[in-house]
Amino acid sequence: MRAHPTAVVDTRAKLADDVEVGPYSVIGPNVKMGPGCVIENHVTIKGNTTIGSNCHLHSSSVIGGVPQDLKFKGEETEVIIGDDNTIREFVTINSGTVQGGGKTVIGDGNLLMAYVHIAHDCILGNHVILANVATLGGHIRVEDGARVSGLAAVHHFVSIGRLAFVGGCAGVVRDVPPFMMVTGNPARVRGLNTEGLKRSGIERDDLSALKEAYRYLYRSDLNRSQAIEEMRQSGLAESPATAELIRFLMNSERGRRGRGREAERSDS
Repeated sequence: MRAHPTAVVDTRAKLADDVEVGPYSVIGPNVKMGPGCVIENHVTIKGNTTIGSNCHLHSSSVIGGVPQDLKFKGEETEVIIGDDNTIREFVTINSGTVQGGGKTVIGDGNLLMAYVHIAHDCILGNHVILANVATLGGHIRVEDGARVSGLAAVHHFVSIGRLAFVGGCAGVVRDVPPFMMVTGNPARVRGLNTEGLKRSGIERDDLSALKEAYRYLYRSDLNRSQAIEEMRQSGLAESPATAELIRFLMNSERGRRGRGREAERSDS
């Protein structure tokens, strides 16, 4: 480990030999970090935090802070971060709570831009981008490849589906279906995330099926249940992407106020 003389690294921390720790950074006793990580200046990593390989933490980020939840009473909870993540300036990632499963989890290859906040018990997949000052409340799930634009605020227990796009300054209070684009406050589905889908390499047949599914769901007089039934009857549900969309929508209906994860509340 290569640590600047002003850095404070607890001797009990388990850091790979090639980890770089910049000036005035503080790393606590229960931190584990894999090879290839770079910790810039004034970074704080504390609590039970595990970070994978090749992650870059920029100035003044704080990882593993206690949850901002009044129910938290000092229980042993943790933050788990995967490989190849970029965490920019002043990002905060809080540890989990017992009520939420005890873990805040960040996958691989994510970009968290400056001033992003990730609250307790959030779960991020892989290749997610959270733009500047995006704010996630507790217990939020963000699936692979989703994009959350700057200054967007996401209500606790919301799920954001795979390859979805959340517009800037959006107020997200309901689940965001996969492949869709939402904007506004409160956020509403405005269209299919066509450009994001094309960049992801989606099959042409799946894209065509999703366009048709969008018309059933958001451009017809059918309610959601009727639209899903029509999609099944028409054969659209045979597309893997459309089947994924239907599963997500049905799960959202399980929870209160359009948030599927509300059904998972341990205190409900």
